[in-house]
Amino acid sequence: MIPAISGRVREVLAATSRARELRSRRPPKLTVGARRGSPVVYYLTPDQSSPRGGVRMLYRHVDQLNAAGIDAAVLHSEEGFRCTWFANNTRTVSAPKLTLSPDDVLVVPEFYLLGPDLLPAEPRKIVFNQGAYHTFDHVPFAQTPPGAPYTTLENLVTLLTVSEDSAALLRFTFPDIPVHRARAVLDHQVFHPPGSETRRARRIAFVPRRRRQEREHLLHILRSRGVLEGWELIPIEGYTEAQTAELMRSCPIFLSFSEREGFGLPPAEAMASGCYAIGFTGMGGRDYFDPEYSSPVPDSDILGYAKAVEEAIRRYETEPENLAKAGLVASERIIGRYHESGLREDLLSLYQPLMAR
Repeated sequence: MIPAISGRVREVLAATSRARELRSRRPPKLTVGARRGSPVVYYLTPDQSSPRGGVRMLYRHVDQLNAAGIDAAVLHSEEGFRCTWFANNTRTVSAPKLTLSPDDVLVVPEFYLLGPDLLPAEPRKIVFNQGAYHTFDHVPFAQTPPGAPYTTLENLVTLLTVSEDSAALLRFTFPDIPVHRARAVLDHQVFHPPGSETRRARRIAFVPRRRRQEREHLLHILRSRGVLEGWELIPIEGYTEAQTAELMRSCPIFLSFSEREGFGLPPAEAMASGCYAIGFTGMGGRDYFDPEYSSPVPDSDILGYAKAVEEAIRRYETEPENLAKAGLVASERIIGRYHESGLREDLLSLYQPLMAR
């Protein structure tokens, strides 16, 4: 018998609803006063009480900037709010308590609605676009000018993004706006493989908030062929970073259902945890989904996906060391590329010239 996918349906639906809300969020009312001393970088951040990789990235940028001597803070809407689903001591401020200086830099995530009546004109602005494939989700073609929503945004300095794939898309789309990439980061103290002596049980992890129909189709195919017999399916949603990493370390195989991703953290986190990742790259994941240590599948190719999963399970049964070795190589490559010192270099190359003006 195939074990039933564990409960948490309500939590998954709630998380999906919150994700949709992020895509049309209005920024809080912000006021601008007189010029003061040194400028500050403010990362406008939603009051997000459940795990979202993009929100975690905003906090990480602020931490890295402050560590490098550049004054920065996370800017929340609600007074006293702080994300608590990961450990942090990040500097936070709230919109009701803040008066911006015209010299400050306001970093705005791409999922906020943009317009001259939504953000103050004076501060310099950076749009942090972690979801390049969602850029126009709420920008009606017939009612907007060429280059919307960015060409009409006053004092826009640059577009910031998280992958080479997204940077290429944004540069092509907005040829007159500078684009800068700041790499994603995987915390190797949280996401790392299990001990070498550990052979992980027959468990397959996945994140359920994307591509439900294709996932169901895939699982039906695999069940029909008897491939899942004796395997436990582990949906990962609503857990803390540490809990997510622990679950991933317990699974030799991770299924990626990434879709229209700027980067796609879950498969990268799974690789860092030593999983053999199979599935859709979501486009942004093309930066790291290497056939040497994973199985990228062409978008919506369910037959190819099913064959790749069946082959990985065969390798687990007949060549467990081979599959485990691929997971370790994946971990080494991901952790070696997406680290905090590299992110700090990326950020300093952008912010040092800005703050010197």
